[in-house]
Amino acid sequence: MTSDDMRVLGGASGEVLERAAVTFGLLASPVRLRILRALAQGESDLARLTDQVGGAPSMISQHLSALKRSGLAGVRRDGRRQVYFIKDPADVTVVRIMIERLSA
Repeated sequence: MTSDDMRVLGGASGEVLERAAVTFGLLASPVRLRILRALAQGESDLARLTDQVGGAPSMISQHLSALKRSGLAGVRRDGRRQVYFIKDPADVTVVRIMIERLSA
């Protein structure tokens, strides 16, 4: 562990650690990770995400709602469509690093 790691973890308030635990819990779903992987490749609407991730549109929509509430994903209107996107690319970097480590 680097000194930066120790500084961040050691200096994090209980509230920040609680929010981190909730976010990591949210990422414990393989479907949500597949959604994030799809969104990391670019913005997408529900129909396209359903095709990419698989499953029923209602299930994908529920997972998208959870990702939006957490602040990991955002949504914007494009005519009649809702287009989803990653709000902060750094969040995807954290997930990518963990997956790379597990794949090694």
